[in-house]
Amino acid sequence: MPPSPTGNFDYPEHIERDSIDALPCKPGVYYFLDRHRVPVYIGKSINIRARILSHLRCPQEAAMLQEAHSVEFERTAGEVGALLRESQLIKQLQPRFNVLLRGVGEVFSLRFVEDSLLVQPVGSYESDVSEQSTLYGLFASRSAAQEGLRALVRRHRLCPALLGLETATRGRACFACQIGHCNGACIGKEPPHVHQARLREALEQLQAEVWPYVGPVGIVEEDDGLRQVHIVDHWSYRGTLQGRRSRFTPNTKRVVDIDVYKILSQPMQNGELKITPMTPRSATSR
Repeated sequence: MPPSPTGNFDYPEHIERDSIDALPCKPGVYYFLDRHRVPVYIGKSINIRARILSHLRCPQEAAMLQEAHSVEFERTAGEVGALLRESQLIKQLQPRFNVLLRGVGEVFSLRFVEDSLLVQPVGSYESDVSEQSTLYGLFASRSAAQEGLRALVRRHRLCPALLGLETATRGRACFACQIGHCNGACIGKEPPHVHQARLREALEQLQAEVWPYVGPVGIVEEDDGLRQVHIVDHWSYRGTLQGRRSRFTPNTKRVVDIDVYKILSQPMQNGELKITPMTPRSATSR
């Protein structure tokens, strides 16, 4: 067995004490910086000071702490802002000790093909998965979308053969039907229009995961006199406005970000966020 890291761990006295003393007991993001002021780790917390102090006492993070020279932070007005900003900064700065959230890749959805009655995975590079009403759900990979479809089929006793998930043989029941997991649309036991209606109903359960607004929205957070509005457009975090500003100039390309979706979709669906419509401003307007 390898030796326990606790035995070799020394409290990181080399990290600038002034930078630790300045930490607030408030929400925000924080950076561990090396002596060249390059971030080696970025995190977030609803209590920055408590979280940093817990890092300093963690033997499992000894390698990161050894490279750190000081700590900096950015206040946010709440947890949502901290989550969004952390994800954005990690993708932009690529700190070496952050192994998650490091890139925005292609995201996938399920597309209902009307003519063939098939459901197929489609990527955001092929189609704007954030807007089309015939697209359902968001997935991190094509295989995840395919597995999401298989789970949908199993849960609703749909026919995998009719949906292209297995080879169909005319007049023969699919395997799911043979073991009692399909209602029999493949052999005419269930009428086609009934199967199609059940398929649509199942897909509609994923519809809330497609962007539910006409355009960009602001998520309002306030704390101890600090008011922030986090701009999100089709699961793309576009930045944060301070105070009472209500117009913004888009300065980044809109890219559907699966991490933004994971952060916001459930709270949005549950009505937990204070949301206000936003008005984009052209770069030439004053």
